[in-house]
Order: sequence, then C-alpha cells, then structure tokens
Amino acid sequence: MFRNLTDNTKGVLCMIAGTLVLTSQDAITKWMTAKYHAGEILFYRGIFSFIPIICLIIIAKNYKIIFTKNLKTTLLRAFLGTATSIFVVLSFIHLPLATALAIIFLSPIMLTALSGPLLKEKVGWRRWVAVFAGFLGVLLIMRPSGGGDYFLYAIPIITALLATFRDLVTRSMKGGDSSASILFFSMVAALITGALSLPVFGASMPSLYDLFLFAAAGTMVGLAHFLQIQALLFASASIVSPFKYLSLVYAALIGYFIWGDVPDEWNPRYSSRFAALSGDNSLIHACLSALHVRRDMLVSAVDRGHVDSTYKITKVTRFLEPKRLRINRGCRF
Repeated sequence: MFRNLTDNTKGVLCMIAGTLVLTSQDAITKWMTAKYHAGEILFYRGIFSFIPIICLIIIAKNYKIIFTKNLKTTLLRAFLGTATSIFVVLSFIHLPLATALAIIFLSPIMLTALSGPLLKEKVGWRRWVAVFAGFLGVLLIMRPSGGGDYFLYAIPIITALLATFRDLVTRSMKGGDSSASILFFSMVAALITGALSLPVFGASMPSLYDLFLFAAAGTMVGLAHFLQIQALLFASASIVSPFKYLSLVYAALIGYFIWGDVPDEWNPRYSSRFAALSGDNSLIHACLSALHVRRDMLVSAVDRGHVDSTYKITKVTRFLEPKRLRINRGCRF
C-alpha cells in the first residue's frame, strides 16, 4: 500500500511519524538533563541509537547500505546533526520543553525560505507569509517587552539554524546515499562527540532505570531521524517541513503534565495549540481548570502542613503535583 503512494505523500507520512517519535524522545531527554550533562546524554543515548540501524541491515540483508558515496557531504551532515543535538539538549536544560521546541521550530520556516534560493525549489507568496507569521510568533514567545534572560533564547535559535542547514544538506543528498547511511554516520559522530566530552566534564554510571530510559531515547532518536531523513529524500523540504509543527501540541501537553509548564493567557504557544485541538476551547479550558484546582489544593495542603514527606505519589498526582511540592519532598520528578 505504501509503495502505491506518491513521493510527496510518503514524505509527509514519514515526517509526521518521525516528528511524533522525536518529540517523545525529546521529553525523555529533557527528563535526563536533571541528572546528566549534554555529553553524557549524547554518549549513553548514542549507544542505543544504533538499534534501528542494525534492524535496517537485518531487514535489507545487506550491510553495505551504511556505506557512503559522498564522504565529504555525509561528514558535513553528521557534523551539523551532532551540533544540533548538542544545542537541543542545552535548550532543554535552560528552557521549558514547549518554549524550547517552539523557538527551535523556526527551523521549518527557515527551511521553507532557503529551499528556494539554495535548492531551487518553488516557494510561493503564501509560504513567505508563513515565514513572517512564524517570526511574529517567536517574538511573542520570547516576550521582548518583559523581563528575562534573553541570552538563553539564543540557544534554541542557534539550534534552529543548525537544524535548517542540516536538513538542507540532507535534501541535497537525494539520489545519493541511502537514509541508513546518512543516519549511521550521524549517530557515529554523536557517539564520538559524547565520548570525548566525558573526560572533560565527568561521567556518572546510570542506574538500571536510567539505562532503560537511555535505551528508549536512543532507539527513538534513531528511528525518528531515519524517518525524517527519508521524508526529505522523498519530497521537497518546503512540502514536508511544515508538518514538524504537529509536535508542538504534543510538547505542550508533555511539558504541562510532567514539568508543570502552565499555560498562561498571554503566551500563544499554548493557547493557539489548544484552540487547534478544540474548536471553541471549552473542553480544553474545562480540563485545565480542573487540573489547576487540583494543583492549588496540593500547594495549599503543603503550606498548612497537611502534606508531609510521607505523602505518596499516585499515577495521577505524580503528574498533577506542582514542582514546589516535588522539590520539598526531595523527588527528582
């Protein structure tokens, strides 16, 4: 069935699947930043990122699919991919998940704008309007009129630039290397970079539970990048890149339930996404109101001394507890 689809449709489906998998991996990576530095994450996650590549070799019954026909371009793509991964992790360390991803998602806008002059792809006026609208959206997210450490926003902006040029190089490799080959060299570069950082910044031995998380993140990052590489080989960058924005809804929900990144009435990075999920927003607002009530009750209980260190976390309250309550009880999550 998949073979009968057009290349553009195949590219869109691969991008949607890859984006959702990558967002789940991003959540695990942000979780691990509380305990591990960027180099450790690249290294431990990188070990398991070869699982999808091994599966591809087994399915193809040909180890030569990881060989490259253009070493210089492949190494350039690997360098850009590794640099992007480093800055992604740094973004997650210093900013909320949804905020970091919202700014990083300048990349599809940049990719759409640059695919015309650099890749000779047709970009109409509607896409230029989208570029301008996306720029305004990032200004709203960064809140230039308010306070804050604005230099932190430079991290995801640099990430977006690196991701843009990485995807441009990937698209230029169409008709050359296979997606398995591109992925293999990118994963090797990330693993080596992570390993080189360990003597400099130190390393800690992960627990069995953390190893499981690294295994999940590594497998997902390998699979996600394979799907996104395949998407860019199937279809033009200007067609598939806008579908990366589907992950913003997912990231906002993950950030809210796990880290308590609460939506506010000013910041559109939440309100616009919830509006897209529900026409008049009534259902979403009702759910969020109920969650806010639960969170407020927990905070009040802590302040009055009704909740102490013996308070047990259920599957529900684990996600609904405010961050202050978790810190007071010495919980990492």
